[in-house]
Amino acid sequence: MSVLFQPLQAGALLLPNRILMAPLTRCRAEDGHIPGDLMATYYAQRASAGLLIAEATMAIEGNSAFWHEPGIHNAAQVAGWKKVTAAVHKAGGRIVLQIWHGGRACHPLLNGGAQPVAPSALPIRNDEVHTPEGKKPYVTPRELRDDEIPAIVAGFRRAAENAKAAGFDGVEVHGANGYLLDQFLRDGTNKRRGPYGGPLENRARLLLEVLDAITAVWGGDRVGLRLSPLNGFNDMIDSDPVGLIAWLATRLNDYQLAYLHLMRGDFLGQQRGDVLTPARQHYKGVLIGNMGYTPAEAARTIEIGQLDAVAFGSAFLANPDLPARIKAGAQLNSPNPETFYSPGPEGYTDYPFMH
Repeated sequence: MSVLFQPLQAGALLLPNRILMAPLTRCRAEDGHIPGDLMATYYAQRASAGLLIAEATMAIEGNSAFWHEPGIHNAAQVAGWKKVTAAVHKAGGRIVLQIWHGGRACHPLLNGGAQPVAPSALPIRNDEVHTPEGKKPYVTPRELRDDEIPAIVAGFRRAAENAKAAGFDGVEVHGANGYLLDQFLRDGTNKRRGPYGGPLENRARLLLEVLDAITAVWGGDRVGLRLSPLNGFNDMIDSDPVGLIAWLATRLNDYQLAYLHLMRGDFLGQQRGDVLTPARQHYKGVLIGNMGYTPAEAARTIEIGQLDAVAFGSAFLANPDLPARIKAGAQLNSPNPETFYSPGPEGYTDYPFMH
């Protein structure tokens, strides 16, 4: 396992180990999408990660896709996140903020009645969203007009500026899991014409414009990007996921990002394929893998040079001291899915540390 404990230079970020914490939606923000003391405790407990990637956070007001997820679009939210970053830094950790727009995964009941927006007017099928009135089907989104897109790019830029003001060490752009940027990227959800639809370079245009805006704020070396070309979550599909990642991995070299964070599979097990090999082949920077890695597999994959680090999700959720447990060969706590999204400290800050 020793390779997991070698330091890694990811752009401007020096990571003391290669056991990263994946962004995990936990729905523990206070009213107004404001991070509170409970969130500060949770992240500080996990500060031994090589890097903490904070959960999906609303870049732009009125685009809530979960009940009680955090935002980064106003002063109260920035102040709340300052508590989190201060607690993490005090505990010796490094933390970046994942900034995100839900697109068609948003719901009117979470957003004052507003209809969600998307590249095309296609709803998420066969799934439901948690709302204050219980679980509800997704609604059909409104197709964004080309002239509305610059405001979305500007919103991401402001979110990046706010993340800087809140004391983060960098940001991760959420281009995965069927949210707005991913909806534009994949041809199963992007059926539009014009500059943002059709061929891959057009479908990638919004993502690249967002990266241009955010790297202008932070510099590329403090910006990461998460992609999930195979993941069917949120009713997503692409006709050529391997071609998509090969093209993007090449194009992303221009940005000299801190890292590329790649989800290797499909939560639903419907789409199969190898996206890691083309990503490693074409991408010159730090490559982080995610989805179902055991510590042993993570170590092997880094040892053979396929990845530079691995982000752990539910294992970090249930084991605040995950790196120490891996090093000691200790047993891991099992995560409890019943409390993934419930309010309060239970199943959040009460998982035991090693004795």
